[in-house]
Amino acid sequence: MTLRHVKDNEYVEEHGGDYEDFEPGMVIRHWPGRTLSEADNTWLTLLTMNQHPLHFDQHYGAGAEYGKVLVNSGITLCLVGGMTVQALSARAVANLGWDRVRLKTPVFVGDTLYATSRILDKRLSRSRPGQGIITVETTGTKSTGETVIVFERSFMVRCRELPAPPTERTRKEATTAVEGAPPA
Repeated sequence: MTLRHVKDNEYVEEHGGDYEDFEPGMVIRHWPGRTLSEADNTWLTLLTMNQHPLHFDQHYGAGAEYGKVLVNSGITLCLVGGMTVQALSARAVANLGWDRVRLKTPVFVGDTLYATSRILDKRLSRSRPGQGIITVETTGTKSTGETVIVFERSFMVRCRELPAPPTERTRKEATTAVEGAPPA
């Protein structure tokens, strides 16, 4: 959360960021964490029509590898991703995609999860002047420190400042780069 001064002793709470607020290498620890309940797991699993009994049948889960019900991995992705919105993408124009999703450790009802993100890259949009693309790697961990999920996400944000209009030279460089020829 950021507070923007508007007058005298008055501030506006802001969430998310503009292109200029992000720099590669920045690490953001998201807060608060979230403890998963049985209702979270059951309702969201059934809502998404995942009918694998490992996610909602305690008797079945008791006879499976971990001896209990597992939290649906889709919930883990959504929950950890959602934890990042306030700091990263609350003002995003669009989510562009999730890549390299890796599940590291199973999640169980009662586990508390936290998220940390590292800015991997930022670049101005080639097709949308005044907007930029931010790419982050987010890691979800249990309160015990075990990593449960790691993924990359890209999203588009607005620029506070409009980039300089292209010159004839930058247009020519962009065209040759797209065609694969060396720049002149």
